[in-house]
Amino acid sequence: MMITPLLFALTLFGQTAQEPQTAPDTPVTEVDEVTVTGQRVREAVNNFLDEVTDPPRGRGPARWSDSVCVGAVNLRRESGQYVVDRVSEVALDLGLDIGEPGCSPNILVLATEDGPGLARALVSERPYAFRPGYAGASQSRASLQRFQSTERPVRWWHVSLPVDADTGVAAVSMPGEGPAMVSVQGSLLRTEIRNDLTRAFIIVDFVRAEGVSLEQLADYVAMVAFAQVDPEARTLAFDTILNLFEDEAAPPRMTDWDMAYLRSLYSAELNQRSSSAQRGAIASSMSRDRERAEPQAETDDE
Repeated sequence: MMITPLLFALTLFGQTAQEPQTAPDTPVTEVDEVTVTGQRVREAVNNFLDEVTDPPRGRGPARWSDSVCVGAVNLRRESGQYVVDRVSEVALDLGLDIGEPGCSPNILVLATEDGPGLARALVSERPYAFRPGYAGASQSRASLQRFQSTERPVRWWHVSLPVDADTGVAAVSMPGEGPAMVSVQGSLLRTEIRNDLTRAFIIVDFVRAEGVSLEQLADYVAMVAFAQVDPEARTLAFDTILNLFEDEAAPPRMTDWDMAYLRSLYSAELNQRSSSAQRGAIASSMSRDRERAEPQAETDDE
């Protein structure tokens, strides 16, 4: 599985990236139908977020706040470049900047014929790259064990950092440094701390991923690169690329539902103090997006 060169790939974080009904006539009935539709969409959105949202315990959803740089390792040059370009394209769509050629990757896609073996080797070689010694950085040790042992075709691991929203300075005590210095807001409902993604490892087991297209795989990678998705999420009830390895009728690419989720994650104002309220802000934004889209979808179907 070429473990030795892939272990070296961890140093890439400091080196270069690879280039229906028709509405009834009566106004009262019409209002009732809109209300029911809104409730149905919001319920579906809430159910989806309940399944997929997976930040570290006690933290709200994290997102990339500035620039991303995508690197790919152990893929054929054309395939690797396609994945890098597609993930970068989604980043631009979300309003993020893309690092210049030669940038240090903070999203690293590694391909292998032995996903569990590579995951174990990487974690053993650089444990603090996966679980830095500060609060709110990543999932638990038990989650890291599952990351190393799962048989899934694609596995991912995010590292995040709570920061002062005004200054971008770490809002938690960092190893070897003094207490964090953050601004204080006198509100019980609002916070000055945001959660920034700082690193994402995505391991593709090309033996287990056999049978999917490169286009599907790249979109799946993009989905899990930009959101902290629960690997155990049950998503068959939703039209999402996350069903790629669960459903024979998986979508050929990232869906409108997927992009609505990502755009809502990156546009919602996440300054609520509670993580559940932050998720609620994402749900409200996504619900509005899907409610606007439904009439257009019905028109297109006519």
